[in-house]
Amino acid sequence: MQLAQKFQKLFTRDAAESLWEHACRWTHPVSSRRILATIDKAELVRLREHYPYRPNARKINAYEDANYWVGVNVKRVQDLWLDRSPPLDILDLGCGPGYFLYLCRLFGHKGLGLDPDDEPFFRGTTKFFGVSRVVARINAQTPLPDLGKQFDLVTAHRVCFHRIARRANGEWLEWTEADWKFFINDVRTRFLKPDGRLLLEFNRRADGSSFFTPELRAFFEAQGARIMRWKALLAADPAERPRFKIRSGGL
Repeated sequence: MQLAQKFQKLFTRDAAESLWEHACRWTHPVSSRRILATIDKAELVRLREHYPYRPNARKINAYEDANYWVGVNVKRVQDLWLDRSPPLDILDLGCGPGYFLYLCRLFGHKGLGLDPDDEPFFRGTTKFFGVSRVVARINAQTPLPDLGKQFDLVTAHRVCFHRIARRANGEWLEWTEADWKFFINDVRTRFLKPDGRLLLEFNRRADGSSFFTPELRAFFEAQGARIMRWKALLAADPAERPRFKIRSGGL
């Protein structure tokens, strides 16, 4: 029975998509070692000493661990083909410590972050990485602040702004489909260039299952999303099928 379950896992959609992602990354490798050589890791340690952990912070929040976070963000850059695309204007929602936009700049892109000023450590790291950021919070049914420009790519990694409050059983109360529709439309109409893309990367749920329940998967697909594992990619035009890979000659 256990052997049958193991074989079943090998042939799940998640496993197949994971294999495809790894294959695509293999075709255009990026050296994390060379990127890490550009970062003064001792300065990150000093910043952590200046901005100590908040009480009850999880280990995943060891944002001074450049080895780990560069590895994470190299994969993000590869998955969006940002290591081999023409220069893009990128908006990163919930930019956190700034690793993603730092890597984007190394590959010739212009980036702007947007994040609430809840984590003092991020004030130091975004300055350290030279990441420009707008301090703002993303709320349901509320337009994002006017940034004065549109972007080729809008990203949001490990999205948590859709979590409103915890229920008594510990589960999150989340945005409704109407809230998501408002947000997607706001980004599409105000922040994406005509050929722009919106990438949303979600955490798994507490039980290890996908963020995309059958209902949410159907909703995002109805919005024109291409779903790959825990990520949803949307084009500026809802009728257009978005691509992770940059088309030759532009977006």
